[in-house]
Amino acid sequence: MAQGTALVTGASAGLGTELAKLCAAGGYDVVLVARGAARLAELAADLARTYGIQARPLVADLADPSAPPEIHAQVSSAPVDLLINNAGFGLRGAFAETDWAAEARLLQVNVAALAHLTKLFLPEMVRRRSGRILNVASTAAFVPGPFMAMYYASKAFVLSFSEALANEVQGTGVTVTVLSPGPTRTEFFAAAGITDSGLFRGPAMDAAEVARQGYHAMMAGKTSVIAGARNRWMMRGARLIPRAWAAAQARRLNLG
Repeated sequence: MAQGTALVTGASAGLGTELAKLCAAGGYDVVLVARGAARLAELAADLARTYGIQARPLVADLADPSAPPEIHAQVSSAPVDLLINNAGFGLRGAFAETDWAAEARLLQVNVAALAHLTKLFLPEMVRRRSGRILNVASTAAFVPGPFMAMYYASKAFVLSFSEALANEVQGTGVTVTVLSPGPTRTEFFAAAGITDSGLFRGPAMDAAEVARQGYHAMMAGKTSVIAGARNRWMMRGARLIPRAWAAAQARRLNLG
């Protein structure tokens, strides 16, 4: 029998795929959420064949406010034991010049959909006194991010929201973990239009290793994990330096 069911958003590529693989390897049936039907179906078939679990592709666009309740309704027949809110994307540009429609989509995916899915599944977990939630933030959450202001701010929300919920659910049998990766080799940089960013020129972690650290932190019930020793040291330093200086450094990296 399966250990339970894991729901993973943004499952069709990068960290989402790697996290789905870890859930399947751990004996969990998986519900894979993303926009790309073909990639989801291929991943579901591969996971079911490799790990002997049930894998269900669920095509949804989290930029649509109606997507979270629809997802919840689609899986209401069985409890979700692991909720992994991984979907998210970035945008670069001066805020005075960028497109609001694109930024509204970013807020909906990175912030509103994550919070809404958590709102829908967390009460059920608390009633069962069992469940784990993993929210994917970023090391961007720790500093201001000129020329990617909306993305950095969205990840600051994920970090603060997750740490607050982790405290709220103490003693309920439910845990909330937030994973903060640094630069990681995924499709994120190309999708955000920042392949020339200074962030991309430095060391980047492998997506499978970032996912492994996040998954094990979730299963251990940890509140927060920054992936990679180098990133952990850098974020400790970021807490000590003036915010204006941190913003200046982020500006230099984001402009390439």
